[in-house]
Amino acid sequence: MSRYEKERNFLKSNFLEFKHIKTDKIKGLPKPPNTKAFDSSSTIIDLPKVSKDVVSRDSLYDSISERRSTRFYSDESLSLEELSYLLWATQGITDTTKNGLTLRTVPCSGATHTLETYLFIMRVDGIQAGVYRYLPVEHKLLYLFELDEIDQKIDAITLDQPFVPNFAKKAAVMFAWSTIPYRSEWKYDISAHKKILIDVGHVSQNLYLTSESIGAGACAIGIYDQQLIDEVLGLDGEEEFVIFLGAVGKKKTVVGTD
Repeated sequence: MSRYEKERNFLKSNFLEFKHIKTDKIKGLPKPPNTKAFDSSSTIIDLPKVSKDVVSRDSLYDSISERRSTRFYSDESLSLEELSYLLWATQGITDTTKNGLTLRTVPCSGATHTLETYLFIMRVDGIQAGVYRYLPVEHKLLYLFELDEIDQKIDAITLDQPFVPNFAKKAAVMFAWSTIPYRSEWKYDISAHKKILIDVGHVSQNLYLTSESIGAGACAIGIYDQQLIDEVLGLDGEEEFVIFLGAVGKKKTVVGTD
């Protein structure tokens, strides 16, 4: 059992140890930016205002009760309104505090919000297939680049899925959440990393429930090629790297569940 000890300890609260650490925030070092910068001359796509009109199942109870990991998708596209809703539900900003902290639709440790949302878009009405980044402050999409043979690249990224092989490339969209750990390390030092993983769990669950509410299905993906996806997205793998994926698409008649 000793080989599990290190990772099990990571799951435990280390508050007493953290209490004696002088964090970068306490040292007075500059606070890292809340969001990544972008070139304003880039191609930026306006997202529709978020509306309840896209919701076909407005019972939270039903969405929770019927939520399943969906690995079989139809050929139907998501609408831009539906994508706007999913992005808002997973990282949308609902308010900003006087000291500049963003309050979002998901809980986050100390409002540090280390996550960035990248999208591999295959089928969204009115949107060119390719790779995008969500801009939560502006609620817009930043077009990054076209990805040749995007379905094959997703196949390579998502490796050998144990239940339904090659399912991710058949989704309408694959979400890829990266983390910029220093946003949390600045405030929480050694306690940051457990908090970051808890935070992305909140985001993933919101994706599941809101997908269910629009007649779509989601499936979280924890098995992926770390180096490949970081390279595809142009991330350095140290100061920013992908930590979780989620595929979303309209449901096919037969669904895979867990």
